[in-house]
Amino acid sequence: MSTSKNVITRRDFIRTGSCFAVGGLAGLPLIIQASVKKPDKSRVILIRDKNVIHDGGSLQGPILENILDEAMTTILDVKDSKSAWQHLFNPDDIVGIKSNVWGPLPTPKTLEAALRTRLINAGVRKENIDIDDRGIRGNPVFNTSTALINVRPLRTHHWSGLGTLIKNYIMFVSSPWQYHGRACERLGHIWNRPEIKDKTRLNILVMLTPLFHGVGPHHFSQAYVWPYGGLIVSTDPVAADAVGAQIIQAKRNEYFKKYRPISPPPRHIEAADKQFGVGNSSSDRIELIKMGWKKDILI
Repeated sequence: MSTSKNVITRRDFIRTGSCFAVGGLAGLPLIIQASVKKPDKSRVILIRDKNVIHDGGSLQGPILENILDEAMTTILDVKDSKSAWQHLFNPDDIVGIKSNVWGPLPTPKTLEAALRTRLINAGVRKENIDIDDRGIRGNPVFNTSTALINVRPLRTHHWSGLGTLIKNYIMFVSSPWQYHGRACERLGHIWNRPEIKDKTRLNILVMLTPLFHGVGPHHFSQAYVWPYGGLIVSTDPVAADAVGAQIIQAKRNEYFKKYRPISPPPRHIEAADKQFGVGNSSSDRIELIKMGWKKDILI
C-alpha cells in the first residue's frame, strides 16, 4: 500500500473550495486562544482501499481490519499492529469504546469487533472493555474507564453542520440540547470535563460511506453517500475532524458543481481548538499522511 506524507497546505485547502483556511474555519469570529498546551503537529492518517466496500455495498471485514492495522502502525511508527495497541493501552486499562448507533449510518459492527479484539490482544481484559453510545452515562465500564476510543462515521448534521468525533461525546452530558446553540460551538467544552479529559487515546473517523448533504434534523438519502472507502485515524480528534470536513466540503463542491458550504458551518471544530484546547484545527499544525487508494481522494 502506497504512502504519501505531507502537511496540509493553504493551497490544498483553497484548491478544494473548503470552508477551511490557514488558522481555522473561514468566516467565523476569532475566538480567544486557549491556554492549554497542544502538540506542535498532530499526525493524521487517511487510509483508503477501493475494495473495502463490495460492489453490492457490503463491507469487507478482512480488508477493513487490514487498513486499520496499517493506520495504527503508521501513526505510531511501529513495526506491527500489536505493538501499536500496546503502546496506547496496557493490561490495567479499563477501556470504553464510544461508538455511534445513528440508524442510517452507524459505526460498523465489524469495526467495533476489530477494536475489541485488538485491545484483548494487547492485554486488556475482556471484562474491562465495552462498546456503547447512548447508554454510556450508566455503563460501569465507562464510569470507571481509564481510557477511551472514539469511533464514528462522518456525516452532515442539522444542528452542528457535521457529526464529528468532537460531537460524538455529547452523550456524556445529561442535557445534550444545552450544547446546540451557535451550531453546537461549545462541544469542545465536554472534552474538558473531569471524567473525560485526557482519557481519549485513539480517534477513528469512519469514512467508508460518508454523508455529505441533507436537509432537516433527521435527514438521510442514499443519493448523498458515496463509497469513499476510508478511515481517518489520529490521537487528535480536532485534527481528524478538520481533515474530514475538508473532504466533505470538496465532495459537496464536486456534486453540486459549485461551492456549496456546509450548513450550518461546523464552527465547533475550530472552537474545540481555539477556545477549549482540545487539539489542532489549523492546517499548518496538521501532518497528513495519505495511504492506499488515491483516486478521487478530494484532499
